[in-house]
Amino acid sequence: MNLLKFFLSCLLVLPLSAYAEITVFDDSGNKLVFEKPVERIISLAPHATELLFAAGAGKQIVATVDYSDYPEQARKIQRIGNYKKVDYEKILSLQPQLVIYWKNGNPDYMIDGVKNLKIKLFNNEPKDFADVAASIRMLGKLLGTERVAEVKAREYLGRLEKLRGKYQRSRNNKVRVFYQVWNQPLMTINRQHLINDVIEFCGGINVFADIDNIVPTVDMESVMSKKPEVIIAGMAKGREDWLNQWQRWKTLDAVKNNNLYGIDAELIVRQTPRILDGTEEMCETLQRFRNKHN
Repeated sequence: MNLLKFFLSCLLVLPLSAYAEITVFDDSGNKLVFEKPVERIISLAPHATELLFAAGAGKQIVATVDYSDYPEQARKIQRIGNYKKVDYEKILSLQPQLVIYWKNGNPDYMIDGVKNLKIKLFNNEPKDFADVAASIRMLGKLLGTERVAEVKAREYLGRLEKLRGKYQRSRNNKVRVFYQVWNQPLMTINRQHLINDVIEFCGGINVFADIDNIVPTVDMESVMSKKPEVIIAGMAKGREDWLNQWQRWKTLDAVKNNNLYGIDAELIVRQTPRILDGTEEMCETLQRFRNKHN
């Protein structure tokens, strides 16, 4: 009889242990607990959509926002709005178990609106190169795609180390860089943004690293006082005129010496594995400057 009781107790335990409880902390420090992997998720940021695909969880995305266009499969996912305005009724009708957002990209009022729907929220905010790999692994854990996520994270970190070795020498020759996020108003980034890490990785000095806001608006007098040697604009296609607008400021060394460069914004703004494409482009750009002036 005792043996039978033992056998029956094992049968009762097995179904409960089939799913190990999943506990994670998002990039705001909030604790989330799920009984099993998330099956339905909504992404409110293009970079988060891209990270979900990298983690092998593209099929679990039930909706996303405008500009979530990479990889190609992401274009087929239905839209529920953009980075600052979404359709709350549509979100509720899709019955997501989780909504992933970007605190510095999505406005507070929009996130509060999702909170009112009683849906769990996950803030994803990679701030450095290592965070990109950590995000892929975390999303893999959340959505039950750990194996795919681990392969992708290791591939990313391996390429990062190769780039570190390739450009190690050039990092000793520092270059003063003004990075332009937008033209009107003129906007840049401080040391808290991942783009700052890209600049420093390539041996650049972000001339506005110490400013307070992560994406501050600056005036031309401030730019001139910083004396950048190189101006790099993170431009979308069709924004090539941004560099031409600098020609009015011939007293700037970067303009006078024609050290104006553009980088595809998608490759450097989004905190995804493609940041390494943007990093390589940034490093090659600064190397062209060094070759020109050495």
